[in-house]
Amino acid sequence: MVIFSRFLIVVLAVGLSTHTVAGIALADGTIKVASIYALTGVAANATATSVRGIRAGIRDINNRGGVLGKKLELLELDNHSTPIGSKVAADQAVQAGVVAILGASWSSHSLAVARVAQVAKVPMITNISTHPAVTEVGDYIFRVCFDDRFQGQVMATFARRELNASRAVTFVDVASDYSLELAREFKRSFEKQGGQVALELHYKQKQEAFAPLVKEAKQASPDVLFIPGYDESFAILRDAAEAGLNTIPIGGDGWDSPDLLRLGHGFIKQAYYCTHWAREANGKATNAYLASHMSPENVRAPEVLAYDAVHILADAIRRAGSLDRAKIRDALAATRDFKGLTGTISFDANRHVTKTAVIMKITDGGEHFFKTVTPDQ
Repeated sequence: MVIFSRFLIVVLAVGLSTHTVAGIALADGTIKVASIYALTGVAANATATSVRGIRAGIRDINNRGGVLGKKLELLELDNHSTPIGSKVAADQAVQAGVVAILGASWSSHSLAVARVAQVAKVPMITNISTHPAVTEVGDYIFRVCFDDRFQGQVMATFARRELNASRAVTFVDVASDYSLELAREFKRSFEKQGGQVALELHYKQKQEAFAPLVKEAKQASPDVLFIPGYDESFAILRDAAEAGLNTIPIGGDGWDSPDLLRLGHGFIKQAYYCTHWAREANGKATNAYLASHMSPENVRAPEVLAYDAVHILADAIRRAGSLDRAKIRDALAATRDFKGLTGTISFDANRHVTKTAVIMKITDGGEHFFKTVTPDQ
């Protein structure tokens, strides 16, 4: 490990000798790629699955001989769970001369990285940031997941059609671009379909107690609680259960975390959330990936999306036949029908993907595949 301006850089160059130049560990004859995720701080647990997927993708590609005859050298930069930390990490990636950036996870982090990457003309691929504004930063920014416009529509339609909900209350983290955008899209779609968002309750990321907000929610008599948050959502569900609020909770892909299930064990009786992948919804490639893990039951959607992001980047470098960033960007933009673990991936003119969503059901602390939803449903 090398400490660089207070921010951690971990270099994973499988089987390669390294030397140090200008404070950054480099390896001869490699293709330098950066990943930017929260290795410390409030987002670290939620983003750990993405980190595992990136590492697995780099390892597997290098074990097969690398790309263009070179191994991939991964620079892991810690964004310390903040947008400013993400910007600093992105600046470090650019200074290190990477050909591309993978990450980040939380949309507020990816937005900060994207602004640096776009100006420097470094291709960036986020595996799990769903806020539409991330790719709107510019033509060097890509995502391999669906965005919040689709996800908000999916959960609004699910609430109306599957749960017969007419009234909803939403809990919104006002410090999170992800939470704000997903709540907005849910409300727009839910009300367009004849439902009513009776109340929108605001909180901040590090808040731990929600009893006063839960009391307000209970008074609104909702059919569903929509909570577009991350692991902190468990505390809302805990306080709702303790207050006797028996409304069905639903969430977005931020719930796809083993920590939420662990923390919520015992009081989440029935809930649903939207995500990008489920082992039951995929085939042989997924089974092979799961078989390579010591604990396959711990594999989550962000991990396989991260794995897909690495392989899409490697495929683009091969097709570009060059380490020139502009040529790699053009090859990424031309990606069509790439067979990934999370489905077939093609980028449209705005670098978006059209993919199937998965609805998961949580009952008594365990989760189960419920159904898939196509963009046209």
